[in-house]
Amino acid sequence: MYSLSKMKKNFIKSHLGFTLVELLVVMAIIGILAVISLANFRTSQIKARDAERKNDLRQIANALEAYMSDHGSYPAAVSGRIRACSDVVDCSVLADCQWGDTPREFCDSNNTVYMKEIPDDVLGSDVAGGQPHYCYFSDGIYFQLYAKLENSNDPEAKGPYTCASVGTYNLGIASGNATP
Repeated sequence: MYSLSKMKKNFIKSHLGFTLVELLVVMAIIGILAVISLANFRTSQIKARDAERKNDLRQIANALEAYMSDHGSYPAAVSGRIRACSDVVDCSVLADCQWGDTPREFCDSNNTVYMKEIPDDVLGSDVAGGQPHYCYFSDGIYFQLYAKLENSNDPEAKGPYTCASVGTYNLGIASGNATP
């Protein structure tokens, strides 16, 4: 006959660990939660980069409006870029603004600085597939600015817009007298 202590020992011995099925179920649940979390994380990263692109275009548009206020026209556009940046040292020699080119400032010949640095797409050319990251067009009377959002379901993603024959974009901002 079993003694109480022997029965207790057998019960404890048989329930010390998890079964293989229990471990597989827990691992499957953790895997599903990890996949859901990763998808949400990637979506939030895309939304954050798109928010930065929208903010960049708004800042450039504000600088363009200040330029228009001072000069009565918007700066010229050359191959999708603004032609009103310092030639590295001062604003007396103006060159094309390169997106994200740090030593150049968006300025005029009176050395009025409208932007210290023209921003660039947060991913650079990777997202744009080699096309210019942002695009600017102006005839002096109006301007149009374009970017490519990663989230094509964004409510502000419209288009497609073609700018200066250099690329296709889905976000456009324009001066008050124009449409993207």
